[in-house]
Formats: sequence, C-alpha cells, structure tokens
Amino acid sequence: MAGIERARFIELFHGMYSPIRNYVYFKTGDAEIAEDIAQDTFLKIWEKKHEIREETVKPLLYTIAGNLCKNRYEHQQVVFDFVKKYQAGADEITPEFELELKEFNNKLERAIGALKEKDRVVFLMNRMDGMTYNEIAKNLGLSVKAIEKRMKNALGELKQKIEYKI
Repeated sequence: MAGIERARFIELFHGMYSPIRNYVYFKTGDAEIAEDIAQDTFLKIWEKKHEIREETVKPLLYTIAGNLCKNRYEHQQVVFDFVKKYQAGADEITPEFELELKEFNNKLERAIGALKEKDRVVFLMNRMDGMTYNEIAKNLGLSVKAIEKRMKNALGELKQKIEYKI
C-alpha cells in the first residue's frame, strides 16, 4: 500500500527535519536557506503523501532537498548573470537597475502565466519542482516525448515573449 498517514508524517517530520536542515545547511552554508528548503521539502512530501512508499521516503527527502538546493543555486546563477550583464561595471545596484529587474520579473511572470496550461504545468513541474521529464510523464500519464514537446513549446514561447517584448 502506497502512501503515508498523518501520524507517520508527523513522526517523520520530527525525526528527519533536523537532519534534512543540516544537510541543506552543509550544501548552502546559509541557515535561513536551510530552514526554507527543509520546510519546502516536507511540504512536497505532504503534497505527495498518497504516492510515497514508506521504504523510500527517507532517500526521497534527501533527493527533494538536494533538488531544491540545485534549483535555488541555478536561479541565483540566472539572477547573477542578469545583474552582471546589465550592471555594466557599476559598483552598486542603482534604483534604476532595481526597477528594471522588477519589471523583468513581472514580464517573466506574465509570460509564464500566458503559456498554454498544458505547457505551463510541464514548465513549472520541471523548473520549479525540479522534476525530471520521466517523473512529469508518470505524474501526468503522458509519454516522455509529449513532455519534451510541451517543454520545447513553453521555452520557445517564453524566449520569444521575453526577448522581443522587453
């Protein structure tokens, strides 16, 4: 029988929260980020509680936490690259740059929101939840090829909207 019950989840949370938080702290070196990612990890477990097998839940916690760390790092790298590209040697971030960055984030959010729902779901599952194409295909009951096509459509549309409408 797949799934974990509420009582088992609470027991798992109390027993594994500190080890997961410490694992993330060792990876990131930031206690605040470690807290956030540990909480997000358990939130994902709770959201998928009916699909989780008891014998794989502990490794799954570490996998989810690791993926969330990786996603956060990749996001920070994108922001850093953006700042580096548009800062053009300035020693500090100007109010104009902060406004430009905020406008870019708003445009990105609108562009993601404007995607076809089927493409947006796949994009967010991959980029925000850190799921592989195989995992997405399994969760949505689709082929990996269908997921690849939806992701290609989403990325193409985002690229077009972001590059040409800024």
